[in-house]
Amino acid sequence: MNKIIASALLVATGALQSNSQIMDNKNTDTSLAQVEQLTLTDQWDKVFPKSDRVDHRKVTFVNRYGITLAADMYIPKDTEGKLPAIAVSGPFGAVKEQSSGLYAQQLAERGYLTIAFDPSFTGESGGMPRRVASPDINTEDFSAAVDFLSVQPQVDADRIGILGICGWGGIAIEAAINDPRIKATVSSTMYDMTRVLANGYFDADDSAEKRNATRTALAARRTEDYRNGNYLRAGGVIDPLPENAPQFIKDYYDYYKTPRGFHPRSGNSTDGWNMTSVLPFVNFRFFDYADELTGAVLIIHGDQAHSYYFGKDTFAKLKGDNKQMLTIKGASHCDLYDRLDVIPFDEIAAFYKENLK
Repeated sequence: MNKIIASALLVATGALQSNSQIMDNKNTDTSLAQVEQLTLTDQWDKVFPKSDRVDHRKVTFVNRYGITLAADMYIPKDTEGKLPAIAVSGPFGAVKEQSSGLYAQQLAERGYLTIAFDPSFTGESGGMPRRVASPDINTEDFSAAVDFLSVQPQVDADRIGILGICGWGGIAIEAAINDPRIKATVSSTMYDMTRVLANGYFDADDSAEKRNATRTALAARRTEDYRNGNYLRAGGVIDPLPENAPQFIKDYYDYYKTPRGFHPRSGNSTDGWNMTSVLPFVNFRFFDYADELTGAVLIIHGDQAHSYYFGKDTFAKLKGDNKQMLTIKGASHCDLYDRLDVIPFDEIAAFYKENLK
């Protein structure tokens, strides 16, 4: 970009200031938001057992929008020196006590300092109103996790990766495109939420007419929500489960609505997101610059997953010899949430070892 044009853009956004101005403002309107004092549970309330090979503690950090995020930190025992680190989140709408925490603990057992965090507006993290999803803010959540990890005394800031599951698998890749500090990204059983919410499953609703109908309905919903003073929730996993439900809905039910994966703070397992959260995803596109991503990427998907096409199509957009796709034969979408005999944790750890160095 021409330097004169770049300077003009900085001035226009208020980003170009003299050193004295920066010093004058450092404790006022340009300072980082204060970390909110969140109410965090002290007890182990995960849906998976605690490992005796890993130390665990709660941590908090603030993102660029001033929202305080809550995370579980997992540190391998009996380690010395600075460690490579990985930030984990997902599935879409889930909480850190479920799948992301399992992934984080498993990778900590393999030598990585990890955090599993609740996205903005969900779980134990801050942000109002509750149950909001945003392609921009949720992408920022991963970069905020990298901010936090980068300054931890036990972390090697040059060896930081991320891992996203389900909808957060797509968000993780988008974050990596935007943030070159992320050296390696794993996307497990991924969704492209911007594609599925704009086009429907398998692009069956990919037309201006249908998108405009969605926009019209959601715009009307905004009016009603404002009139009523609250947000209508989109509904979580259907319960009771109809006998004729598609198999992938049955799989979601089996995870979110049974002791296998149910957690009381999980948005997907209760009443879902605020319905109008769909709006920005309809008008947002992940992966427009996927071919510019230089960091390493590993996409993992089961060949029996209804979401398999998201992984294959996204992988086709990536360039470079440090991109891999691993297909798990016979695995469904939710098998990669928690099935220890299905999730290829050793391969994931080896990918990070190769690319976080």
